[in-house]
Amino acid sequence: MAIEYVAETNPRTRNLPRSLATKAGGFVFVSGQVARTEDGGLVGEGIEAQALQTLRNVAHVLALADCTLDDVVKTTVWLADARDFEAFNGVYAEFFGDRKPARSTLQGANMVGTRIEIEALAYKP
Repeated sequence: MAIEYVAETNPRTRNLPRSLATKAGGFVFVSGQVARTEDGGLVGEGIEAQALQTLRNVAHVLALADCTLDDVVKTTVWLADARDFEAFNGVYAEFFGDRKPARSTLQGANMVGTRIEIEALAYKP
């Protein structure tokens, strides 16, 4: 089985020792995404804005790996504040609608101080 790595493109994270995604067989493992814009800046402080940008970033990485949100089978979400759970779910539902991949949602702080981080697992044989 060939393994393919999708390289970092963001100028602020390009030097991190990771790939945006790793393709292995029919699986695509998307590294944790946060609320960064294309130029590397962080989106504002509210959970809705950060969730929206983070999910856009997940969709962007999936596209680089020839996948879409329709191919996502599992996500893991970290929220810095459990009180953001309901508002986050509203934004998340806009992206996934009736396609509801398995999901774990945990409370925890990430390394860059955003309110949210999301990683995804997609499958496209």
